[in-house]
Amino acid sequence: MSLFCGVECFLVVGCVRWVWKRCTYTGSYDSGTWSNATVEEFEPIPRICRVILAVYRPDLNNPKDAPPGGFGLNPDWVIKRVTYEQTEGNAPPYIIYLDHDHGEIVLAIRGMNLVKESDYKLLLDNKLGMQKFDGGFVHHGLLKSAIWLLNQESETLRRVWEENGKSYKMIFAGHSLGSGVAALLTVLLVNHRDRLGGIPRSLVRCYSVAPARCLSLNLAVKYADVIYSVVLQDDFLPRTPTPLEDIFKSVLCLPCLLFLVCLRDTFISEGKKLRDPRRLYAPGRMYHIVERRFCRCGRYPPEVRTAIPVEGRFEHIVLSCNATSDHAIIWIVRESDKALERLKETETVTTAPKIPKIERLHTLEKEHKDALERAVSLNIPHAVSTAEEVESSGDKSVEPCQDVGDEGIGTLQARTDGDEDTGTSETRTKGNEDTGTSKTRTMTSDARTTWNELAKKLFEKDESGHLQLKRDAPL
Repeated sequence: MSLFCGVECFLVVGCVRWVWKRCTYTGSYDSGTWSNATVEEFEPIPRICRVILAVYRPDLNNPKDAPPGGFGLNPDWVIKRVTYEQTEGNAPPYIIYLDHDHGEIVLAIRGMNLVKESDYKLLLDNKLGMQKFDGGFVHHGLLKSAIWLLNQESETLRRVWEENGKSYKMIFAGHSLGSGVAALLTVLLVNHRDRLGGIPRSLVRCYSVAPARCLSLNLAVKYADVIYSVVLQDDFLPRTPTPLEDIFKSVLCLPCLLFLVCLRDTFISEGKKLRDPRRLYAPGRMYHIVERRFCRCGRYPPEVRTAIPVEGRFEHIVLSCNATSDHAIIWIVRESDKALERLKETETVTTAPKIPKIERLHTLEKEHKDALERAVSLNIPHAVSTAEEVESSGDKSVEPCQDVGDEGIGTLQARTDGDEDTGTSETRTKGNEDTGTSKTRTMTSDARTTWNELAKKLFEKDESGHLQLKRDAPL
């Protein structure tokens, strides 16, 4: 009898401890060790958020429910506006905006519309591990939407960029569902820059607001130099590892789903999560806007933290009454404005800034390299080292995909067979595929002879295709 009482007490104490830890966990804990963002790097985010919010409004000349300060754009500079009727369900509505004041060409994509069947089709067109891409996995439906969007607008974007002296930045931005489309569109573009007249990678940026989990961990870290994700406090979407299609199937009982996911993830180790190549994550560098603290009422002056995390990449569900409201674009606009003003106040000094702009740029580059090396050291599936990333991110033109249809890069058909690589995973030349000389650089910057290169020097294929030792091979 005493044994059963002891077991019962142990289980009760364990359950109470679990409930206490989960209910007291706040979103601010996710970024507790991150560094603070600077004004220079965070300044574009509130402005881009306003452009995204403008996509939700049908008439920009006479807007209704505009945020304080308006949308911050000139309606005469809107080059193109595409509605649901024009996309025919292939992508959410979007606008192309030419911002002469800041030297930017912005393609902004709206988020999920709960009354549109086409948006649900994009989300439901996916299964775990369904779509391989560039050595990792991506969301199949969002990839197809990004491909369609690139087909439709590549010529327009190229023409506008060339007409403005090839000096404007190319900005892709999206909210919620649109954030995943924008992120995958950016990944496609940086691997096929010839489609936009050879635009340098340094001029391409993506702002993924309230980001959807659309890239595997190795890709999320690899493209952190061009994709920036913005998360407001307790936002549920970047924290929910449940596939997007299951989240919006359960949208009427979202709190129940979050609780069950939280309970399930308690029994999954961190290492197992990291080693699953099919698990999707929020893309790129993270900017976390924190405005609430544990056991404190109300909203506090927001602060912005940034990092390129490998472990702890918003892996914990936050059981909060603000989990859904923090996902709304209108709240993100308001809090990002406040955060920027607070950053400006703290950095308004008469002396030189503590971190010069050039030094901060070098710091961002170093953080990206450190994240790549960290991913390799943790044996993240298909993670690339710094040397490989430097080669792939050079400003040289990248060969177009092998898997193209009648529309050139246009179709880039996303194959549903999980065993076949698609997209930029096929950008490697056929010569490299035949000789098997895929580059596996070591963690150091010096290029060393790989096993494949060594085998090529020592062995040769006979007529039957078998390997045999070369007689004149150097030993």
